[in-house]
Amino acid sequence: MNLHPQLKQDCHVIGQFPLSILLLHKDANYPWFILVPDRLDMTEIFQLNENDQQQLMKESCILADALSRKFNADKLNIAAIGNLVPQLHLHHIVRYRDDIAWPSPIWGLHPPLSYSPEQLAMRIELIGTADMADLTLT
Repeated sequence: MNLHPQLKQDCHVIGQFPLSILLLHKDANYPWFILVPDRLDMTEIFQLNENDQQQLMKESCILADALSRKFNADKLNIAAIGNLVPQLHLHHIVRYRDDIAWPSPIWGLHPPLSYSPEQLAMRIELIGTADMADLTLT
C-alpha cells in the first residue's frame, strides 16, 4: 500500500489487519494509533463498499476495546478527519484526564514528544499482546 507522505513521516507501521494497516503515531504524548484501509483512492468511509465499511468498523471497535483495556483509558477519541491528509484514515487516541491537552483536542496544542527506542518497543509490544478477538496483527 502507498501511504500518504505525511502518514509515512508521522507514523510507524506496526501491523496489518484484514483490511487496514495499523500505524502508531510518533507523538509519545498520547497512545495514538491510526487505521488506514488498504484501498486505493479512498478519502471517506462512505466510499468503501459495504463489506469494507463493516470490516473497518469491526477493526476500529476491536482496536478501541483493546486500547481502552491495555492503556486504561479515561476516554478514546476516534475520528476520520483528513483535512490535511486526504487518504482515508481513522485516528484512535487514548486520552487521560491528566494528559497535557485534556479536555481539548490534541491537534496543535503541544509540540510532539519523540519516543525513546525503549518506549517505542514497549508501546508496540503492549498493543501486540492485546486480545483483539479474531483480528490477527501481522
